[in-house]
Amino acid sequence: MRFFTALVFCLMPFWAQALEVGERLAPWTLLDQHEQAYSLNEQTRILLVARSMDGARLVEAALKDRPKGYLEVRQTVFVADISRMPSLIARLFAVPAMRGYSYRVLLDRDARVTSRYPGDPAKVLWLDLEQEKLQGLREFGSAGELSAALEREAR
Repeated sequence: MRFFTALVFCLMPFWAQALEVGERLAPWTLLDQHEQAYSLNEQTRILLVARSMDGARLVEAALKDRPKGYLEVRQTVFVADISRMPSLIARLFAVPAMRGYSYRVLLDRDARVTSRYPGDPAKVLWLDLEQEKLQGLREFGSAGELSAALEREAR
């Protein structure tokens, strides 16, 4: 009986983090690479989440050579978890390099937002939203697939 009780308590955090279709996402505000605040809002249709450097590189490759405003036209927001990056490296090298991107990167410095969303850290999580409610989840493990999916959203 003790084993079962301990197992239930160990698995509780995973059940609590599971997102379900129709669920309203908890509100959050993050700063982007230009120190501009952005809050999740009802106009956001797609939320891209990269929980690792691998995921962020997939997004970077998918958006390479895309014009400024590409994500905004698609009502898409990109959140990158940089919590595991040493703060000195982030401040001196990574964030300044991101300022040259043609798209906004919301920086989750403490993993307080990205930790809410499940999935493989090596992939990019795509959340379909309608008025801040989850409509569906997808994961992308290649830049080509992610790029093609974003292109389909323009139609």
